[in-house]
Amino acid sequence: MKSLAHRSLFFKCENFQRMGAFKFRGAYNAISHFDDRQRAAGVITYSSGNHAQAIALSAKLTGIRATIVMPEDAPAAKVAATRGYGGEVITYDRYTQNREEIGRKLAEERGMTLIPPYDHPYVIAGQGTAAKELIEETGPLDYLFVCLGGGGLIGGCALAAAALAPDCKVIGVEPEAGNDAQQSLARGEIVHIKVPRTIADGAASTHVGAYNFPIIQRHVDRIVTVSDAQLIETLRFFAQRMKMVVEPTGCLAAAVLQKVVPVEGKRVGVIVSGGNVDLAKLAQFVA
Repeated sequence: MKSLAHRSLFFKCENFQRMGAFKFRGAYNAISHFDDRQRAAGVITYSSGNHAQAIALSAKLTGIRATIVMPEDAPAAKVAATRGYGGEVITYDRYTQNREEIGRKLAEERGMTLIPPYDHPYVIAGQGTAAKELIEETGPLDYLFVCLGGGGLIGGCALAAAALAPDCKVIGVEPEAGNDAQQSLARGEIVHIKVPRTIADGAASTHVGAYNFPIIQRHVDRIVTVSDAQLIETLRFFAQRMKMVVEPTGCLAAAVLQKVVPVEGKRVGVIVSGGNVDLAKLAQFVA
C-alpha cells in the first residue's frame, strides 16, 4: 500500500494465521521439542487469549493435554476458542492475582511443562519466523514495526531482521497505557508496572521477558506508543479500507499509519499480529 501512507507498506497478516494470531508459531515450536515424559504429563500456560488458543491448538495437534490460566475478563471469543481446541481453562483476576505464580504452582502440582507466552527461547524463535517470511518475500526493508507486549514477537522478529536485513530499523509499538518496555529500554533494566488498562488486551503485560530484553536492547531501534483512540482509528482503517478483521493489539504495529514515526519514501514492514476480537466489541469500535 503506497498512496494513502506515502510509503511502501508490506503487511504480514497474522490475523490469517491458524487460530488467528502469530502465537501459533511459538507455541507449536515449543511443544514440538517436548520429550516423551513431557508429552505424557501435558502442557500448561497463562495467557490473555492468543497464546492460550495457540497452546490449546498445538496440544490438540500433538495429542497432549493442555491447561490454560486466563483472566476473567479475557475476550469471550478467545476463551471459547481455547476451550473449543480442547484446553482446560482456569480463570483468575488479572488485577489482584499473579498469573505466573498460579501457573508455576499448577505446573508443580500436575507435573506439567510450563510454556510462558513470551519469555521462552523456543517461543521467541517460533515468533521470529513471521519476520523471516516477510523479509524473504519482500526483500530488505528500511523499517519493521512490531507490536510489543511481553517481547516474544519483537524479540524473534528483531533477530530475524538482524540476520536477513541488517540495515532494517526495528520499531516496537506499545499501548500508551502500558509502556513498560519503553521505560525499560530507557532505564537499561526491566521495569515492572501495574496491569495497564487498554483495549490492546494482548499487550497488557506488566514487564518484558528476561530472554527478550537483551535482544530488544541490542536489536530494537526504538519503542513508541499509541493511544486507544489511535488503535480504534486503525481498526476502522483495516475494516473499511482493507476489509480485514484485526484485533486492537494487532493494530499496534500499524502505528505507522498514525505517522508516529516519519518514514515517508521508505520500505516498511508491519506485523499485523492477530484478529481475535469479539464481534460485538469490534462493532462498538468501528461504529
